[in-house]
Amino acid sequence: MFNALVVEKTEDGTHAEVRSVSYDDLPAGDVTVSVDYSTVNYKDGLCIGPGGGLVRTYPHVPGIDFSGTVETSDDPRYDVGDAVILTGWRVGEARWGGYAQKARVKADYLVPLPNGLTTRQAMAVGTAGFTSMLAIMALEDHGLKPGQGPVLVTGAAGGVGSVATAILANLGYEVAAVTGRPETGNYLKELGAETIVDRSELNETTKRPLEAEIWAGCVDAVGGAMLARVLGQIKYGGSVAAVGLAGGSSLPTTVIPFLLRGINLLGIDSVMQPYENRKRAWDRIATDLPLAKLEAMVSSATLSDLPALGRDILKGNVKGRVVINVNA
Repeated sequence: MFNALVVEKTEDGTHAEVRSVSYDDLPAGDVTVSVDYSTVNYKDGLCIGPGGGLVRTYPHVPGIDFSGTVETSDDPRYDVGDAVILTGWRVGEARWGGYAQKARVKADYLVPLPNGLTTRQAMAVGTAGFTSMLAIMALEDHGLKPGQGPVLVTGAAGGVGSVATAILANLGYEVAAVTGRPETGNYLKELGAETIVDRSELNETTKRPLEAEIWAGCVDAVGGAMLARVLGQIKYGGSVAAVGLAGGSSLPTTVIPFLLRGINLLGIDSVMQPYENRKRAWDRIATDLPLAKLEAMVSSATLSDLPALGRDILKGNVKGRVVINVNA
């Protein structure tokens, strides 16, 4: 038997609690992992609470990412004792996830822990940081280089934004961090942001399809009206990597910025990324993310803290990264 956060659904809604489950309860898979750490993402908040249409069956164990050590393996790619990471593949949504001391998954879902990272650091990065790295890679693949001008990060105090700010600054980019929480300004500057942009400056829509060219690129976790506004401020040939929709899924804009400035809107998906790109991203995280700054983003929690954390992240009240020690 081992501990897991189990979510049950009743006529009154969902209820999450830590309870003992057995190996027999785990889903089918090639590899059983002894989990060290997980973390908290917006999707996790949905899966712990209302479900958000993500959870198919109950009882359910959320946790869309985890790190740990291979306990048993039927796949030649992984041996007992190998350190591994899982993010995405609808684990923690359609399948049982990482909010447990044990997890069983398909070997295809795993990547090896890169040299230079511990399993705890990997979950300090988690899906949020992995998504940030995918976004930065996409921007660079489309021509972004240091010295071209400021790079905007929206939702900068959140998990994705925090890691993106730290990586971009470490790579030599001038980072402008957008936040609606003035108290996070010092935190963002410690991560490397040179400029703090108040959310109100970009939240209002404008009838002008083009504004002054300001940003060489953008990692956008907000979407909605803010993304529409930013598209009109991107420099000629620049790109926006869209990673989230905290501000809404609609996009009230025109094709004018694309036609007259040749800009790119790059969609970033972290869930179904192919293996080689996953490995490329994690290897770059190990080299490009300053670990001292990573530690400054992190707070620690346990399985029993997750119901409250799930509610908090849905309200936008979680700063930086939360690492869940599933064995504490």
